[in-house]
Amino acid sequence: MPETVLRVRNVQKRFGPAIALQDVSFEIRAGEVLGLIGPNGAGKSTLLECIAGQLPVDSGSVLDPQDRPVLPSGALFYVPDGIAPWAAQRVSWLLDFVIGYFGGRPDLRPSVVEQLQLAPFLHQPLGTLSKGQRKRALVAMGLLTPQPLLMIDEPLDGLDLKQMHELARVLRAHAALGRTLFLSIHQIGDAARFCDRFVLLSGGRVCGEGTVPELAAIASARDAAKTFSTLEEVFLAIA
Repeated sequence: MPETVLRVRNVQKRFGPAIALQDVSFEIRAGEVLGLIGPNGAGKSTLLECIAGQLPVDSGSVLDPQDRPVLPSGALFYVPDGIAPWAAQRVSWLLDFVIGYFGGRPDLRPSVVEQLQLAPFLHQPLGTLSKGQRKRALVAMGLLTPQPLLMIDEPLDGLDLKQMHELARVLRAHAALGRTLFLSIHQIGDAARFCDRFVLLSGGRVCGEGTVPELAAIASARDAAKTFSTLEEVFLAIA
């Protein structure tokens, strides 16, 4: 079994009286593409922000393999959803800035630009791009950072079907090079095509963790009369 690179243990988060995350625990393994699956409002973005250190947790912990508190700046890089950092700057400037500031790999820049088809708008300001173009530029920034764990909130949002399949292929290729990816995805069918394992989040709670067959076994244990073959069926059964 691959080495565990990060452990989330009993994380709780409230916003006033509302419980956003309750007793959330799971692990992220080296070199995997782990999908965080759940409907809108399940707490996916809040969980990513807590792991990245952007939100303080009320209780619980995020630990490295030696059970020490994770320092996000060295262990992981987080790409939030719906942002346009330095919106007036050109995409080419942003890629170069990320490489220089975070100590990324300049040798990866040409291939990332080609893989994500950024060449046509490299010289456009980020703020002028369409939603899908901006998403690809943000994913490129994340791929060029050196941290071993890359977390992306909704990497497929704003992409058409062809672009989704292409981005999935790109992310798998980077995982094959040793990068660990943790992706929040609400398109369950799309996530099932390229993620290795899944964390199912519903109402701020983890209701399952594992591969599709492992999750299907959990669902079957609850309802032996049914057969569960897809991630959608499994999620509906155990969420």
